[in-house]
Amino acid sequence: MKYRSHTLVAALLTVAAIGIAQSQREPSAKAQDRIAREVRHELLMLPYFGVFDNISFKVNGYDVSLFGQVVRPSLKSDAQNAVKGIEGVEKIDNKIEVLPPSPMDDRLRLALFHAIYGDTALQRYALGVQKPIRIIVKNGHVTLEGVVDNEGDKNIAGIRAKGVPGTFSVTNNLQVSPPA
Repeated sequence: MKYRSHTLVAALLTVAAIGIAQSQREPSAKAQDRIAREVRHELLMLPYFGVFDNISFKVNGYDVSLFGQVVRPSLKSDAQNAVKGIEGVEKIDNKIEVLPPSPMDDRLRLALFHAIYGDTALQRYALGVQKPIRIIVKNGHVTLEGVVDNEGDKNIAGIRAKGVPGTFSVTNNLQVSPPA
């Protein structure tokens, strides 16, 4: 009888230890939200993160995956280093693509910037430091990323991008923000 009670106590302690280890490994929703907010803040504060870069992320527990495209190779490592410093982040999977250097793409980026942000209907998006419409150019192919206020603005941005000479294709991935 004494042996069974010791075995039962040992089994219960093992189950409790496993439960504690799992609860320590899996963050609460509140902790995950905090990590996501801090990751977003750190990425937006990167000094060379501009309108021609697109970085997104996914938080899964204590792990963070980074996605997107950047013009400067240093921005990829800067993003990883910024996220690495966040309390609670254990692992970073950096899947950010560095766009190939190209003088043609650089000229196209500037022309697209002026065509989109110079349009009177879209000028209000040019006011902030972080522009909500991201212009990604890879080998003459253009992708618009980000968030706009309405479907009309999304369509205008796509039309303006398609009208820039030298673009081979335009993919309009702009999202319309839900009404407040």
